Amino acid sequence: MSLSTNYPVYQAFMTLLANESDAVFLAKLFDAMLTDKEQAEIAKRLQIFALLQQGLPQREIAERLCVGIATVSRGAKAYQVNQVANLLPNLQAVLANHLPKTSG
Repeated sequence: MSLSTNYPVYQAFMTLLANESDAVFLAKLFDAMLTDKEQAEIAKRLQIFALLQQGLPQREIAERLCVGIATVSRGAKAYQVNQVANLLPNLQAVLANHLPKTSG
């Protein structure tokens, strides 16, 4: 069951985000709501998703992002269960300049 089903406030927040187009406002909002560590974790998860879209093996993703294989495995499970490829089909292209290159 999703959070939005259990928490109407969360659903209202999702509606607010969906209706907002000001990137500066959204950045300030997320700065207020999330710690630096939480923001970094979201960024890392997005990088994992993008590298999965490239078809990279989980071990290579872990090496490129300097994270544990368990972190990538959790991201891969979320990617698959939530059909992120359908939700964010252009993520790889959007993040292309923000993804680590091969180390070799």
